[in-house]
Amino acid sequence: MRVSGLVAKGLCAALLTGAVGWAATGDTLGQARAALQAGEADKALGLLSSLPSSGPGAAEGQNLLCRVRLTLEEWDMAAGECEQAVKLEDQNSDYHLWLGRALGQRASRASFLNAFSLAKRTRAEFEEAVRLNPRNAEALSDVGDFYRQAPGVVGGGIDKAQQVAAQLDKLSVARAAVLRGQIAEQQKDYAGAEEQLKKAIAADPHPGEAWASLASFYARRKQFPEMDAAIKSAVSAAQRDKHASVALYDCAGLLVENKRNPELAATLLEQYLTAPEKSEEGPAFVAHLRMARLKLEQGDKAAAAQERAAALGLAHEYRAAAEFKVE
Repeated sequence: MRVSGLVAKGLCAALLTGAVGWAATGDTLGQARAALQAGEADKALGLLSSLPSSGPGAAEGQNLLCRVRLTLEEWDMAAGECEQAVKLEDQNSDYHLWLGRALGQRASRASFLNAFSLAKRTRAEFEEAVRLNPRNAEALSDVGDFYRQAPGVVGGGIDKAQQVAAQLDKLSVARAAVLRGQIAEQQKDYAGAEEQLKKAIAADPHPGEAWASLASFYARRKQFPEMDAAIKSAVSAAQRDKHASVALYDCAGLLVENKRNPELAATLLEQYLTAPEKSEEGPAFVAHLRMARLKLEQGDKAAAAQERAAALGLAHEYRAAAEFKVE
């Protein structure tokens, strides 16, 4: 065989090996994404730890590691993983968005001086996510919420938030309405806030979470009959739409926080945990821990212990479950 033939044969073999390797990496990433959404933190971490730290898929792997760490409330580790994802692929809008979220969690728990610098970094990451992809509605929502809450000294401002809402109008009427509702509530325009949140419900093709947001608004206003009605609508929407099942988790949390109807809260958590689709926004292991607390309040220590064990079985690093005492 001529040398050129040997080279061609070797090149084909190398390409085939690379394709097979990428297919395996892609399959592992897909399994890790599914585990993250299902609240199986240990499984996700195990899958992601098997991936190479460089090459195709490495940045996505780091981003998924960050998101798993966020569900575990390991804020510093999450930020480190997200920073690595951005270093590996700095033109990815979503990676900057998740880094901003991780830094924002750190900022909310930091000392004053550290919070100041972390808040500025958070804003910079959100803005970079939007710059890289002006049609990233999630990034726009997050930067708008940052502007709404943050003081001007770190780059916040209501006027900036209102400008973002106008940008969101072109991408997601529902997200734009939620942001305007938050702005109105912050300005003590409660009628305006309620109107915008209802507009979000009407515009959202999966309105379960929008109903939960309205219920949360009523809870903050201590309008409990209205909160209960909104929760009922959120539950109905979630039962009709598998993509809205996280509303069950959110509404259960509202009931627990406001010490109302613990039986319904437990029922909603059970429905969420058996739903065909769950979300990283409502980690299953957190739902199990909430169930454990409800069961303990009802005097059922055996059921509480079972729920705690279920939480740790999905996420053995979850400190809140490890520290929860049934006795």
